[in-house]
Amino acid sequence: MTNRQILQAMSGLMAGMFVAILAGTVVANALPRIIADLQASQSSYTWVITAELLAMTATVPLWGKLSDLFNQKLLLQLSLALFVVGSLLAGFSQDVGLLIFSRVVQGVGAGGLTALAQIVMAAIIPPRRLGKYAGIFGAVFAVGTVAGPLIGGVLVDTSWLGWRWCFFIGVPFALLAIALLQRTLKLPTVRREAKIDFLGAFLIVAGVCALLIWVSLAGSEFDWMSWQTAVLTGGGVLLLIAAVVVEARVPEPVIPLGIFRNRTVTLTTVASLLVGVAMFGGTVFLSQYFQISLGKSPTVAGLMSLPMILGLLVSSTVAGQIITATGRWKVYLVAGSIIMTVGLGLLATIEADTPFALLSVYMAVMGVGVGMLMQNLVLAAQNDVPATELGAATSVLSFFRSMGGTIGTSVLGAILANRVATEMTKGLAEAGVPAGAGGSGDGGVPDMATLPEPMREIVEHAYGVATADLFLVATPVAALAVIAVLFIKEKPLKDTSGMERLTAESAGSDESAGTKASPAGVG
Repeated sequence: MTNRQILQAMSGLMAGMFVAILAGTVVANALPRIIADLQASQSSYTWVITAELLAMTATVPLWGKLSDLFNQKLLLQLSLALFVVGSLLAGFSQDVGLLIFSRVVQGVGAGGLTALAQIVMAAIIPPRRLGKYAGIFGAVFAVGTVAGPLIGGVLVDTSWLGWRWCFFIGVPFALLAIALLQRTLKLPTVRREAKIDFLGAFLIVAGVCALLIWVSLAGSEFDWMSWQTAVLTGGGVLLLIAAVVVEARVPEPVIPLGIFRNRTVTLTTVASLLVGVAMFGGTVFLSQYFQISLGKSPTVAGLMSLPMILGLLVSSTVAGQIITATGRWKVYLVAGSIIMTVGLGLLATIEADTPFALLSVYMAVMGVGVGMLMQNLVLAAQNDVPATELGAATSVLSFFRSMGGTIGTSVLGAILANRVATEMTKGLAEAGVPAGAGGSGDGGVPDMATLPEPMREIVEHAYGVATADLFLVATPVAALAVIAVLFIKEKPLKDTSGMERLTAESAGSDESAGTKASPAGVG
């Protein structure tokens, strides 16, 4: 395929990916208004976020497996259709029960988009040329990440639109993506006689959901050391052990366990998990820091994250272009992981009165590191597996990155809440105010507009200190990712696309699955 043909084929993929990212981020600034309008509880607030994330994370491996068995273009369009249905249900919801159900439907669709977009890219683009397009993919990720909270804030603040448009706004993008995919993406239909391992799929989804529900709700809905923790962790572990037993015995497992014998896949999976914990777990609370410690509006808070997103956008695009030109990729993984760790370490020094110019530099450094690292981990894994395992390898990395983000958000959120409570109690005591008078004991987020000046300063300081602590915890996690990346062995990037390799492998050519490039496939 020529560059023009690839860009045309990717237009639908990029539109679909933008929709998936938008679904996860647009609702963040709108949730307080949504929960108030639907007269729902604080636990419902948590479930509106968790339901989409759970469904997306748990179904990524299933979409990856289906992509190895069925037409990938049709699966992409199906996942977009599910997203449209979920978005319309959410936008028309009159009670929180339907809203949570609609978020599950959205999450299943987003899981398909997350896994399949990268799988299809690997199918049509050789690894040797994939770096450039992976950089574009990273840029779309960056734009969707920053646009979501910003669009959500603007929609909520616009009286004649309102929060329902946070869900409706993704529908035209999804319909456009379906039309673009139909017109521009040409993939052969691969018909394989295979049975889907429904038992293994059920056990994986149930086990993962049990553990993710635990990390999402522990510390807020129930104590970390409680009977709920014992039931969810014990049940989750037992279900996953059963899944491993089933997957080891069936001819067509959802996640082929043999894939982890590949050193590159194992190390990139570990690194993806750690990146998810460090990046998502740390940055998700920055918007709250902007609004509470720095006193900014939701819309301004969205704009303040631009330095980090711009750093990610520029570094992912530039690194991708250089990788395509030179064929060298490991140096960018190592440099990206180190720069990300340094950025997190710098953010661990912030306070309530840190100048925005300095904060921008810290965020940009972290963004540059993430941009060089995140997409190129997928490239390294895709380059080192047979074409028949491209779907499984890609979905495994996406799955562990999402799971890392869920774990990081939950655990670091619990640390934030505890540290805020401690600092509030300390600040109130020093001011001679009885503990609990500031309203911090209920675990709610304070309304800064209603607080008197002395109390506002105590709250701003508490959230500034607590947010810095989050990044201090995330920094050693990112340092572990550096170690994992260092042990990845650099191998030459293949010059044949996934479809070409699959054809060669099915014809019995073992050489095409090796690490040596095949010059005959250069486009």
